[in-house]
Amino acid sequence: MTDRLRTGIDVLDRKLDGGIPAGSMVALSASPASQAELFLYELTATRGTLWLSLNRTAEAVTDSIENTPTETGDPTIRHISGEAPLDNASKLISALPETSNLIVDPLDVLESQEPPSRFRSFMNDLQNHIFNTNSLAIMHCLEGRDVPPLRDTTEHFADVVFHLETNISGDEVENRMSIPKFRGGRAPSDTIKLDLVEEVSIDTSRDIA
Repeated sequence: MTDRLRTGIDVLDRKLDGGIPAGSMVALSASPASQAELFLYELTATRGTLWLSLNRTAEAVTDSIENTPTETGDPTIRHISGEAPLDNASKLISALPETSNLIVDPLDVLESQEPPSRFRSFMNDLQNHIFNTNSLAIMHCLEGRDVPPLRDTTEHFADVVFHLETNISGDEVENRMSIPKFRGGRAPSDTIKLDLVEEVSIDTSRDIA
């Protein structure tokens, strides 16, 4: 059986028979106005992590991690800017050691690069390196007002897709996680109601009709 790598989120690891198969690429799809970053923060506590930030500065990401109330690790954070983000990201990823986490936050910047063939080449190289190092790649995919045209390509490459849906119901913010794709394993058929306040946990409150 393929080795499983923990996500650091107990409820997910139980649902996934211990975690995600080593060598997998995961697309975490969520609204920019959500608490999805808690998933990324908790992941850093599981093993060595390289965090590639495409929007926020390294200082801003570091400050967020240090101030979050959940348990975290000490990731290596690199801010990728400039005219060639695909090339710059590839150079950093090529040095990723064995059994590591890679976080790309957000992937949208790379999905928007032209021509599309360069992004597909990047994703093939990424997939090969993650597989060869038995690592885990988490691609933070923003489901905002402007979804990149290559999002379908991303989800096709991804071995696992996590979809976090955030809704405001009355006076309550409700978060539900679904896993519509799990390549090489069994995708849970039910959604998970989550409490995303200080950490990722199951929301045990009962829905009242």
